[in-house]
Amino acid sequence: MYPNDYYYSQDHEWVKVEDGQIGVVGITDFAQKQLGDVVYVELPEVGTKLEFHQTLGVVESVKAVSDIYSPISGEVIEVNQSLNENPELINEDPHGKGWIVKIKIKDESELQKLMSATEYEKYIEGIEE
Repeated sequence: MYPNDYYYSQDHEWVKVEDGQIGVVGITDFAQKQLGDVVYVELPEVGTKLEFHQTLGVVESVKAVSDIYSPISGEVIEVNQSLNENPELINEDPHGKGWIVKIKIKDESELQKLMSATEYEKYIEGIEE
């Protein structure tokens, strides 16, 4: 269910590393199910510098408003503009078309603070019980 080549945070964000230095970031399937229907996504500006676990944006759903935290430090180099018109992409394809930002990774060692897919699945099992 959760892609094995992604890294996961305890705050339910994921990061997929592309070209060894770009981190594509989104929220997990578990997170989008907890939120319900996403109606708005607040995206950061390109060029924003983020630290590990810093708020990078907000997801608003019919149920709640939740901060999105950066799972890695670096600079935002691209935002998913499709989410402005179609925030429901986060519900429909959270690990694909529902990505939120791309970040030029500052410190790749931070990935070691995150969980593998197997670790994340065990983590959310503990929450669901």
